Amino acid sequence: MRNRCGFSAKPALIGAGWGVIGDVVTGGDRHYLHGDRATQRTLGDESAPVGTLGETPPTMSMIGTSVVRVEDPALLTVGGMYVDDVGPSDALHAVFVRSSMAHAQITEIDISEAEAAPGIVGVFTAAALSLQARPPSMPMFNQAMCRTWLANDRVRYVGEPVAVVVAETPAAGVDAAELVAVHLEPLEVVIDPRRACDNEVILFADANTNVVFELGSAVQGQQDHDDLFEDCDVVANLSMVNHRMAVAPIEPRAAVAQWADDDGTQRLTQWSCTQFPHRTRDELAEAMGVEPHQVRVITPDVGGGFGGKNGAYAEDMVVARVARHLGRAVRWTETRTENMVGQSHARSLRYDATIGGTADGRIIAYRLDVIQDAGAYPNIGAALPIFTRLMAPGVYAIDAVAFSSVSVVTNTTPVGAYRGAGRPEATSVIERIIDVFAAEVGLDPVEVRRRNVIAADAFPVVSVTGADMDSGDYIAAIDAVMEAANYDELRAEQQRRRADPEARLLGLGWCTYCEITNPIGGSEFAQVVLRPDGSVLVLTGSSSHGQGHHTTFAQLASEVTGMAIDQIEVRHGDTDEVARGSGTGGSRSLQVGGSAVHRACEDLVVQAREVIADMLEADPADIVLVADSGTFSVAGSPAITRTWADLAAHIVATSADPLQAIDDFSPPAATFPFGAHLSVVEVDRQTGEVTILRHLACDDAGTIVNPAIVDGQVHGGVVAGIAHTFLESVEYDDYGNPLTTNFMDYAIPSAAELPNIERIEMQTPTDRNPLGAKGIGEAGTIGAGPAVHNAVVDAVSHLGIRHIDMPLGPRRIWQAMRNAEA
Repeated sequence: MRNRCGFSAKPALIGAGWGVIGDVVTGGDRHYLHGDRATQRTLGDESAPVGTLGETPPTMSMIGTSVVRVEDPALLTVGGMYVDDVGPSDALHAVFVRSSMAHAQITEIDISEAEAAPGIVGVFTAAALSLQARPPSMPMFNQAMCRTWLANDRVRYVGEPVAVVVAETPAAGVDAAELVAVHLEPLEVVIDPRRACDNEVILFADANTNVVFELGSAVQGQQDHDDLFEDCDVVANLSMVNHRMAVAPIEPRAAVAQWADDDGTQRLTQWSCTQFPHRTRDELAEAMGVEPHQVRVITPDVGGGFGGKNGAYAEDMVVARVARHLGRAVRWTETRTENMVGQSHARSLRYDATIGGTADGRIIAYRLDVIQDAGAYPNIGAALPIFTRLMAPGVYAIDAVAFSSVSVVTNTTPVGAYRGAGRPEATSVIERIIDVFAAEVGLDPVEVRRRNVIAADAFPVVSVTGADMDSGDYIAAIDAVMEAANYDELRAEQQRRRADPEARLLGLGWCTYCEITNPIGGSEFAQVVLRPDGSVLVLTGSSSHGQGHHTTFAQLASEVTGMAIDQIEVRHGDTDEVARGSGTGGSRSLQVGGSAVHRACEDLVVQAREVIADMLEADPADIVLVADSGTFSVAGSPAITRTWADLAAHIVATSADPLQAIDDFSPPAATFPFGAHLSVVEVDRQTGEVTILRHLACDDAGTIVNPAIVDGQVHGGVVAGIAHTFLESVEYDDYGNPLTTNFMDYAIPSAAELPNIERIEMQTPTDRNPLGAKGIGEAGTIGAGPAVHNAVVDAVSHLGIRHIDMPLGPRRIWQAMRNAEA
């Protein structure tokens, strides 16, 4: 089975666990799986069906149980409800007019013909909406690099919105948008971030530089001299590209905005596909010049986020502004091509790395210099080198680390966060140069890793770059993978194939990594309410877009209260209903949001004991909750019991206030999941085609609540890492024209191109939350990409090849082999 990119997998290895509901559950996987479509019900729509799992007995322990996702029955029967499905039915339709040039001066925008087109309510430019240029939201960025939501003087990338057409129907809007004449005077284009550093082509005249943000060169750790590598027997260098990719979620961006009078005050309701409802609310309020309580954000089903939906975009602001201007609801849903050029891209770095150590493989020093492509306007991507610096040494005990970075603007789509956000960027280069170093000292790459990882008894430990790491056992993870893979036999098979000129080459690639999850910190909100029918409503500030929150958080509530899962409803995503929240990103949901739910449920049980004690005329200290049945009794008198339903009925009968508990959990520090991946690949000597034979993944995420959901998260992450390494690449020509604007040109893999993933479970709990849980959503991406990259280079390393840049298409691999032979 093979796609046009020449990347294939063994048919016998395909299919196990991919998108199979009730077998291996898909958790937030991006392009290929049902896991993107997850929510229990659309907030604000009480008639929407709620998925339940009535057959799950309350007597089973909920922690560590593979409960089938409660989200999926509704999704598989009536389907999801996304932003394009909700909101006022009479809303107008917004269509954006976008720049066709990467860099140009706007000399005129003629909207007269479009305004006269049938079905058009209005055509608006920045001037018509009185839009002002705004500096970057992050104060560390160059504040002279301002942006107007609709470009009004200069365009800086293809796809930048210039005007918006508002129409009665989508078709009328599209037709009229083609009548808007945008007159552009071309300017010189800069695509390469290395060239942007030269400042020969300046994107922002007021800034007089292309530099957005810098982390100056600094050495951290033990060093007594200026030359970092003076005491090293062996020094290896690597220049490497981590290429640009698109987030490409199943659901593109969308918004519906409606203003209404609320006691004499205009109030905005905006339906948004976002990972952070409360953050989006606050951004909209600031942009519209109103208070946060005057904005309500509703997040229905979200078809994938992955970092690309971490806040409001310029189009979201324009839709809200136009809706207020017209006094009518306005909706917008972008096309796939708009998404490929308009939603933030990811990665796009250039590295220069040096590593040095002893002849027996001990690493002493490491230097990493990074150029981060920020795209046309400063976005969160420009700040990600902060995380890259923090995680630069990875899992290794290195005496001294030097790091510097510069983030620069280019005439390309702005760069934001994507699955891992700064941590994969650190891991990809350290794991590649470890293999280069291993080749220089003549050791197996896994042996170099074993000799240099931080020892298990060193934890907790603060790394040389300041990472406050909680727990880890890296050797145990490596050993588990080696044993499962029968590693020595694989190496022997590799030698046999190299000796046979007709055999396909075998490559073994390692990645041993750690990451920081919940890296920005912050608290999360949970509210638990006992309803009159005896069921429980859980409100969470976390936001689900495929991760399985409704199942996992219900499991946590069930574990504490003893209730069956079908008596527990989890809701999120409505800023009027959920008081506050930090949203979902950085693999924070379970360890922070789940901990808040867990603690709130414990508080609810304490309150319940007080009321039950009154009902049974006993001391609250003597009230016992029998977890396996969800019933209360007096210690020593188990025959007399009361249920949660009895408690709820008593509260109703006595007109007492409903029982509820609120918790805002703020962890003391981030957590540091880790893992070891081994990828086994074949490379065709004649064509450079790669076949992934096996991929083994040992990813430790602390305490596991639902193993099936963890499997799904790891599977999705591994796929994302492999896809980026081989297939997914955003390409531009020399004039800044994007060449990958749809799924015909941008290579999205399917299950048919991927191997079976052999997951090895490992649990090293943390003490930084009551669950002992760490993040898992990004782990597979961080581990898989470098492992498969190293495997391909390992397959051809006997030819003297030390590195091949991504994406690893067959042509690039074939050319490297031909060059080596020459």
